[in-house]
Amino acid sequence: MEFGINFFPTVGPDDKPADQYFDEALRLAELAEELGYDHVKTVEHYFFEYGGYSPDPVTFLAAVAARTSRVKLVTGAVIPAFTHPVKLAGKLAMLDNISHGRLQVGFGRAFLPDEFDAFQLPMDESRPRFLDGLRACQKLWAEENVVWDSEFHSFGPVTLLPRPYQRPHPRILVAAAITPSSCEQAGRDGHGLLLVPSISKREKVQEMLTLYRKAYAEAGHPAGGDEVHLSYGCYLSEDPAEARTKGREYARRTNAVMVDAVAAWGTRRSEGYAGYESIVDKINKADFDKSLTENKTLVGSPEEVTGRLRTIREWFGDVTISLQLISGNPTYEESARSARLFAEQVMPNFR
Repeated sequence: MEFGINFFPTVGPDDKPADQYFDEALRLAELAEELGYDHVKTVEHYFFEYGGYSPDPVTFLAAVAARTSRVKLVTGAVIPAFTHPVKLAGKLAMLDNISHGRLQVGFGRAFLPDEFDAFQLPMDESRPRFLDGLRACQKLWAEENVVWDSEFHSFGPVTLLPRPYQRPHPRILVAAAITPSSCEQAGRDGHGLLLVPSISKREKVQEMLTLYRKAYAEAGHPAGGDEVHLSYGCYLSEDPAEARTKGREYARRTNAVMVDAVAAWGTRRSEGYAGYESIVDKINKADFDKSLTENKTLVGSPEEVTGRLRTIREWFGDVTISLQLISGNPTYEESARSARLFAEQVMPNFR
């Protein structure tokens, strides 16, 4: 199993100034490299305390690249619908070169109505725009004199500069939420998969992983390349009671800012997002103790978290784990302590 830190901010100016947030996040990224974590990851969101301090993953990861030499850099995920593919492919190729090939590119569809409204895009186009942008970037990275003519973009012939450091291109990962067909498509295309197990029942996650791995194998892709990243909220303390108390509070804060971000689903519907109209109700009904029992969050003492991870590996196989150590806005000291305890007392059990 591999492990990394997923920087998913849930703060705004009233909680923490942006410069302080970035200073602390970059310190934590340096600590991740020092402690032997495998990757650093961050999201793309706008406007809300739910992820809004990370509108451009490439900028943050370029700063991480300048401060590290080994840890992989993962976009989790960039949104191709919001950026022209020539611009997006070029930014990512720059980052791949700056980091000397440490980049993995996660692509996602986005799901917040207010973001689509701001970019003046219809949500019903999110899936075709996602696929169009991803495939255009892949072609721009791998080929020269590219001509692209689709429903959404038309350009060429152009040859992207700089060429990516990794040839033909960086590893591609696809973010999926609750749609099994997205997992199958990722497998057929030979990409990795980004999932958040906390939003689905264990059986649903297992179903999605089975579909992904089956599609990957049947498409004839190289064995062992079916890479899966799972993100979990995480809070560790030597004192199990303290871990649960603080973990519960930070989960509550995260849910509160998420409810604000998804509020528009109370009145919106989209064919591309079946079931999202109930997302606010689901978040409001979140039960921290139930999440602990169902191993949907990695909260507890190092021994308890080790046990949870052993169960997760039994359920889902050898996967890559991304720890959301900053969600809920804990102090830097708390996040760094969790990172150290996990690296020193949990990771060695899975190496």
